[in-house]
Amino acid sequence: MERTALITGASRGIGAATAARLGGCGFHVIVNYRSDESAARAVVQEIEKVGGTAEAIQADVREPAEVARLVAAATRIDLLVCNANIAPTFAPLSMMSWADFAGKVTGELAAVFHVTQRVLELMREQRSGQIVYVSSVVADMTMPNAISHATAKAALNTFARQVAAEAGHYGVTANTIAPGMVRTEASSAARTPTARRASPRTPYSAGSPNPTMSRHSSPRSPKADSTPSPARTSRSTADSRC
Repeated sequence: MERTALITGASRGIGAATAARLGGCGFHVIVNYRSDESAARAVVQEIEKVGGTAEAIQADVREPAEVARLVAAATRIDLLVCNANIAPTFAPLSMMSWADFAGKVTGELAAVFHVTQRVLELMREQRSGQIVYVSSVVADMTMPNAISHATAKAALNTFARQVAAEAGHYGVTANTIAPGMVRTEASSAARTPTARRASPRTPYSAGSPNPTMSRHSSPRSPKADSTPSPARTSRSTADSRC
C-alpha cells in the first residue's frame, strides 16, 4: 500500500526539502502551499523526476474550511508534517504591539490545530499514523527580540505533547523537531548579530534547508513506537537514508 504524507508549508525551505526526501522514499506527497503555486509545482516536479508521485494543493492552514478541503483530497494520510510557519515580528516587548504578538502566537497554533484535528480523524480510522511538528530551539532558550516567535514555538511544543497523549491510544505518534537557525529563503536575508554569531555553529551557514536537526520529542504515545522525523538526517547520509 502506498503511503501518503501531507506536508504543510512545503513550497520552500525545510518543507520543500522534507517533501523531496519523502517522495524519494516512496511516499505519495501532498505539497501544501498558501500562495506560491509555481514553487509548489517545482517541488512536485522534483519528486516526479526521481520516480515519486506528488500533488500540490493550495490551502491556508489557519482557515478551517480550507483545511477541510485539503484533507478531503486524501483517502488516507500516514504522515503529517506541520511545517507552515507564521512570520513573526522581531522586536523587544516594549516595542511589540499586541496585534503582532497575538498574530504570531494564534496563527502558529491555528496552523497546527485545524489540520491535526482533521488528519486525526483519518488516522483514528486507520489505527496508525505519525505527526511531526516543526518547532525551534528558541522555545527553550532566550533570544533577543524573539518573544513572539519563542512563545509560539513553546506553545506548539505543549500542543504536540497533548496530541501525543491523546492520539497514542489509536496507534498514532506525535513528535516535534527543534531546528536551530537554518538558512532558507525565509531566513537568508537575516543579517542580525544573532544570525552572525550562530552562523559558524549551525546549519544556517551551510546554505541548504536540508540540515542536521536537533529533535525535541513529545512523550512517546501509548501503544505506538516513535520513529525519527524524516527531516532528521545528517548531510553526509542524506541520500542513503529514508
